[in-house]
Amino acid sequence: MNIYVVLFPDFTALDFVGPVEALSRLDGVKVHYVSLNGGAVANAGGLSIMTEPFPDGETDVVLIPGGWGTRPLAKDAAFAERLKALVNGATWCLTVCTGSVLLARTGLIDGQKATSNKRSFDWVTSTAPSVDWKGEARWVVSGKYYTSSGVSAGIDMALGFIADQFGRDKALFAARGMEYVWNDDKETDPFAVK
Repeated sequence: MNIYVVLFPDFTALDFVGPVEALSRLDGVKVHYVSLNGGAVANAGGLSIMTEPFPDGETDVVLIPGGWGTRPLAKDAAFAERLKALVNGATWCLTVCTGSVLLARTGLIDGQKATSNKRSFDWVTSTAPSVDWKGEARWVVSGKYYTSSGVSAGIDMALGFIADQFGRDKALFAARGMEYVWNDDKETDPFAVK
């Protein structure tokens, strides 16, 4: 399984590092770090990752993290078009935190249920009003799209994805290997916006 992690300046590291750690515990996983044009991409904490340009063609999983860098990208129509092509070619798309806004700006989840970081929920819902945003959800599944709440919720979502696609035993195996207490109920959201 090829996983393409979409990076951009000012990403939140745990948004993708946690899910990648969970997904990497499956056999045959290859992780690719990609950005619009390739090259080194850094966050505010100084973590810099060398990326490849967005690939053409079909992919297995696209993972879109959030972070402060989503704010300017949410206004970038050219980025949205390129991201749309990438996601259209994917079997699955997983977003964490405000990464859901970048997916929403492609138009691919208009009218579908999704969630995002609850501390940024007002911005999220105002930026993409055509999405059926859920204020009380740890993560949401809508067709091929998995969207999660903020930061650490991405780990719960990734484990939920593993359970859905490969069986609960594999998700529990991954969680145990990470010494992680999995919130396996996507409806249980301690940070809910009522």
